[in-house]
Amino acid sequence: MNEGKQDIILKELDRIRKKDFTYESGHILGSMCTQLHPIAKQVYMKFLETNLGDPELFPGTKEIEQKLIIFISKLLNAPTNSTGIIVGGGTEGNITSMWLAKKLSKKKEIILPESAHFSFQKIASLMDMKLIPIPLDKNYCMDIDCVEEKISKDTAAVVGIAGSTELGTIDPIPQLSNICQDNEIFLHVDAAFGGFVIPFLKRLGYGVPDFDFKLKGVNTISIDSHKMGYSAIPLGTLIIRDKKLAEKISVESSCVSSKTQTGLMGTRSGGPVAAAYAVTQYMGMDGYEKLINDCMNRTRYTEEKLQKIGLQPIIKPIMNVVGIKLKKPDVVVQELTKYGWKVNKIDRIGCIRLVLMPHITQQIIDDFIIDLEKVCKQTGQL
Repeated sequence: MNEGKQDIILKELDRIRKKDFTYESGHILGSMCTQLHPIAKQVYMKFLETNLGDPELFPGTKEIEQKLIIFISKLLNAPTNSTGIIVGGGTEGNITSMWLAKKLSKKKEIILPESAHFSFQKIASLMDMKLIPIPLDKNYCMDIDCVEEKISKDTAAVVGIAGSTELGTIDPIPQLSNICQDNEIFLHVDAAFGGFVIPFLKRLGYGVPDFDFKLKGVNTISIDSHKMGYSAIPLGTLIIRDKKLAEKISVESSCVSSKTQTGLMGTRSGGPVAAAYAVTQYMGMDGYEKLINDCMNRTRYTEEKLQKIGLQPIIKPIMNVVGIKLKKPDVVVQELTKYGWKVNKIDRIGCIRLVLMPHITQQIIDDFIIDLEKVCKQTGQL
């Protein structure tokens, strides 16, 4: 009886799942997430029922969490007195960082670029904070000349983006670091996407700016393993320069085995944490460097293919993100969906965005360009 019921449920779920697009197909071209590394799938299930919110029950899983935080800290050149908080992703990392900034300063204004992630809209609403947007320059980066004039007695934090969700651009974090140091203002870097890209672009010789804890003015950095870290959803990390700062947002947790907890989440599975750690150990620095190099090669290939059909990227891609300016991006997105492709439109700058994640092959790009050209001709974009 139960087996029959189980079969019915599984068949229903299989039928519904078939409605979804998949990374495996290669037809998801607009997402900053990807098909996870095979080892992540195996490890995720082994640790699925562990609860890092009650660490003394799962000391082994807690040890893995600490090992992951150490890996991320080294990747971001964090000092020895730093600490990390595992979060669900960039949104939670940004919220936690601004919670800390507000707690430290007792102020309510956040200076951030117009390209900042929509999570800051949530932050403004949740925490009764005011966003002070800074316009972008011709390269779609935060206009550094406008930052200092917006600093006021109410400024709680400045936010810089290292790998924007729109175009993968990197704000002038070194200059922001200097400004924030001079004015004694909290600086948060949202590197949810770029955190696993920029260090390896540097190793590959790309001329990208510093963004991490090498810069003395940086207080916190958020980074996502479920993006270019090549691991399972959901998993991000917030690294804090000084572990003493984390105590400002710690609360007593008398009903579980830990005396205090830091961060938003209580109960949380060790599955994605163990999966992310396994991927970092499997890949290593050399493996990630090769992954980024492959993605950048496919990005350049995509540029060339676009130019051959008369389309140009808005800017020269900084990382594996390509923005294509179009007259009617929403129409193009709708028509591409009919051909079985999912890309994102960026309404604010009137473009569609392609993200050349690890699951995107050269053959997929070739197939996509054929359909993109058809759609652009049908809709009067070419």
